[in-house]
Amino acid sequence: MTAPTPARQQDILQPITDPSVHDAVDRLARQYQRAGGVGMEFLNMVGGSAESALRRLPDVVTRRLDRVVMRGLENAFDAAGRSRVMLLDRGDWFNRLVTSASGAAGGLAGLPGALVELPLTITLLLRSMLEIAEEHGLDPESDEVRRECLRIFAAGGPMAQDDGVDTGLLAARLTITGQTIQGLIARVAPRLSATLAQKLAAQAAPLFGAVAGASINFTFASYYQQLARVHFGLMRLSQETGLTRESLTEALELRLNQINGPRRG
Repeated sequence: MTAPTPARQQDILQPITDPSVHDAVDRLARQYQRAGGVGMEFLNMVGGSAESALRRLPDVVTRRLDRVVMRGLENAFDAAGRSRVMLLDRGDWFNRLVTSASGAAGGLAGLPGALVELPLTITLLLRSMLEIAEEHGLDPESDEVRRECLRIFAAGGPMAQDDGVDTGLLAARLTITGQTIQGLIARVAPRLSATLAQKLAAQAAPLFGAVAGASINFTFASYYQQLARVHFGLMRLSQETGLTRESLTEALELRLNQINGPRRG
């Protein structure tokens, strides 16, 4: 008779009984809700235009976008780290304004300029995430933090049509055990490319240009900063309490469902 297969450790989630942990999870859930709040009205306004423009992007542009995003992620960690040595951390608003300036420059030059701007935008977004990791007492140079940044990039973006809770928590659960940073980049790049394709299409749409580039980048920066605070908050809470990341992620999802109400099937 075959012995029963023992349950995998990660399938057995630890119960959370400490009220202070539930309070911390509640704060993270409300932080998650605020992700992308700034500028969402503008993105909703341009969303239809972006979807329409996205379908009209030439195949050569979308293929190039995939390559640009892959190279951008490969180079971003070193570039973001060097920029933090040359220019001291200035906080969320400074990073949002610099990212907005990058988007404005890209939008002003149309589609070619937007493609050139994307690697810089990825680096600026990553730099902001590394600052937030350090705020949470984590080592921004560690592979653990770098993997977490890639998880954040895998969470989609503020223009995504999917349920934000689902896409974000999917990224939080992205299996990374034993994977190199390079291997994880290969998995994350297609998701980020799909997100940035919408941004690219919106910037390339007529009548928007530099204003669209600046506004979209400002919203993207705000969105990823909020997500970074949730992700790194979970990491720190796991380290402080000894609870697994999976248990805390489940608690976060349950709290978000309580706040938002049950999803309609």
